Amino acid sequence: MDTVNVKNPMPLVTVPAAALPAGAGEGFLPPEMPLTMISDGLAGPASSQRRAQFRPMPTVLRRAYILLGTVALTAAGGYEMFEVLKVGGVTVLEGMVLALFVLLFAWVAFSFMSALAGFALLLMRARDPLAIEPLTPLAMISSRNAMLLPTYNEDPHQITARLRAMWESISETGYAAQFDWYVLSDSTDPAIWVAEEKAILKLRRETASDRIFYRHRMRNTARKSGNIEDWVKGFGAGYDHMIILDADSLMTGDTIVRLVAGMEQHPGVGLIQTLPIVVNARSLFARMQQFAGRLYGPVIASGIAWWHGSEGNYWGHNAIIRVRAFAEHASLPELPGRKPFGGHILSHDFIEAAFMRRAGWAIHMAPKLGGSFEECPPSLLDFAARDRRWCQGNLQHLAVLGAPRLHWVSRLHLLTGIGSYLTAPLWLMFLVLGILISLQAQFVRPEYFAKGFSLFPQWPAQDPVRAAWVFAGTMGLLIVPKLLAYVLLLTQAENRARFGGGFLALSGIIVETLLSGLIAPVMMIFQSSAVGEILLGRDAGWQVQRRDDGVVPIREVVRKYAAPTVFGVLMAISAYAVSLPLFLWMTPVIVGLWLSMPLAIVSSRALQPGQHARLFATPEQNLPPKVLIRAKELALAAPIYGASSLHELRKDMDLCAAHLRSLVDEPRSRGQIDSDLAIARAKIVEAEDFDEAVSFFSTRETFAALNSRVALQQLAALPDKAHATKSI
Repeated sequence: MDTVNVKNPMPLVTVPAAALPAGAGEGFLPPEMPLTMISDGLAGPASSQRRAQFRPMPTVLRRAYILLGTVALTAAGGYEMFEVLKVGGVTVLEGMVLALFVLLFAWVAFSFMSALAGFALLLMRARDPLAIEPLTPLAMISSRNAMLLPTYNEDPHQITARLRAMWESISETGYAAQFDWYVLSDSTDPAIWVAEEKAILKLRRETASDRIFYRHRMRNTARKSGNIEDWVKGFGAGYDHMIILDADSLMTGDTIVRLVAGMEQHPGVGLIQTLPIVVNARSLFARMQQFAGRLYGPVIASGIAWWHGSEGNYWGHNAIIRVRAFAEHASLPELPGRKPFGGHILSHDFIEAAFMRRAGWAIHMAPKLGGSFEECPPSLLDFAARDRRWCQGNLQHLAVLGAPRLHWVSRLHLLTGIGSYLTAPLWLMFLVLGILISLQAQFVRPEYFAKGFSLFPQWPAQDPVRAAWVFAGTMGLLIVPKLLAYVLLLTQAENRARFGGGFLALSGIIVETLLSGLIAPVMMIFQSSAVGEILLGRDAGWQVQRRDDGVVPIREVVRKYAAPTVFGVLMAISAYAVSLPLFLWMTPVIVGLWLSMPLAIVSSRALQPGQHARLFATPEQNLPPKVLIRAKELALAAPIYGASSLHELRKDMDLCAAHLRSLVDEPRSRGQIDSDLAIARAKIVEAEDFDEAVSFFSTRETFAALNSRVALQQLAALPDKAHATKSI
């Protein structure tokens, strides 16, 4: 594996908390408080005084239960599959099928064991090891904390609505003075950039808060992880902890304060990850994901948190991080080689958690804390687009997997992240090989007597009865966790009522299982295609996530779902050519592929108010928390922007002044010229009035002009169109 150069450790620059300014007037940022990011790279720290052993005997036993249980189930399933295939001898193709089955069955068994542990824990109402559950009194906090909201071309109105709802929720706890708020923009759309600035100024004035700040980067180096790292370098020394949000994140003030209290009470903890619950789902697809995550998610999350212990994982948002631990140990390497495997790491969160844990900081999950929310892509296509980016990021972890001194559980996190995408092509290969074996048995003349002495002919055959039992056992490992979640719900009267009752919840489980079964083959094709594209060297890029109602044009549906549909037709023809029983056996996969287009159209449409309102109902839908209600109220208000970016600055002097103060002069190499800025300035010189100048700007030229004080001053000197005098 290629190595990455490691910087020499540098002393941290610290600023006393009292030196942190309360605000910066009408500007967007306080003075910088630099903190050095020390790059551990792939080599890791030579030593760490904070290194500690977080493997007490109970944790060892928990992990032994999970791993040995997985091995036992896999051995049993593999043996039964061998018995299915050994009739008449195991051929080469059958041997490949057996190997694939063992790998895939182990994957399913591993998840099943975690769900089983989570069910037992929730049934026994086990306490959270960090003691930050909602049942405990709200502890006092005294540390300084930063709420960081990175954004990239998102709707500024929606972002500030959620931010204000969280700000108000924290204010109700009485600890608003312990938090500063930063919107960290990487937006490349000029209109969105200026709209963000205008929305933040409006928010500051309406809340009368001087603790809400905004920063925009001209160059989106390393995307979100680079945005966070730049903030740490510039302002991290003034804060003890940072709470990382996504553009769609929402958290209650109670939860945020409890996270801070957990960090203060446990100084050896570097990160606490919450369990985000999906809310605000409008389409059928999103409602299904929301229901499944809300009902099954706590069971699985409780199980993995139980055996992960202090070697937990980080999901990139709705988590609190100790700034010093992050600065000292979580700086990411730039991977050697070209994209998609080289360059900046897309899925940065797993790596950051692994690096902090390597240095001795504990990484915990708090699945029962609650009060943590996010949104879901509205359609399967949007889900697959986001999944494509995650697939590339997780496959990049192959370069980090062998980094020295990583905790073995951290390596397991990386392996499971990689495996979550490699399983799709493995399932596809498993299905294709199964059909090939059946075709071979049907059309290839068998070799009745092998070379050498043999009393009996060799027939390619399988045991159909055992095959049925193997199939039933595999489906059982997939479905039983859902039934356990339902059994658990029946023991929780209040929670059951908030789901709409036991019967309605059971109906939701049945419908969700059927729809998920139809969608699974399509996702198998999408993920297999994504893995193939990455292996061929195609970069995913950085697309904006769609958060509207999810309606997908018919033309796009046909284009995107043509491959799954055609594959389903070919699979059906191949199966039917062998036999009708094989065709019927493959029906669940075939039907899902055949119905991919109509299912995509139906599931992406937004449900009207009251339409199927009870199906897939969740507690947050039936009895939404106050912060969710408030965020919706604020989001329904009319946005305050509408004109183009440069026109907005021209008509709003306060906005223009704040924008100019926020610009950062980036150093340029000698002789380096910004061609977009040069063209923009040339158009300004040639224009007779302001409107004429900006009307000829491209998006890139507008963005360049917004980043230049000189260009903005030149534009300000131009007259309006109504007052311009044209020469004759």
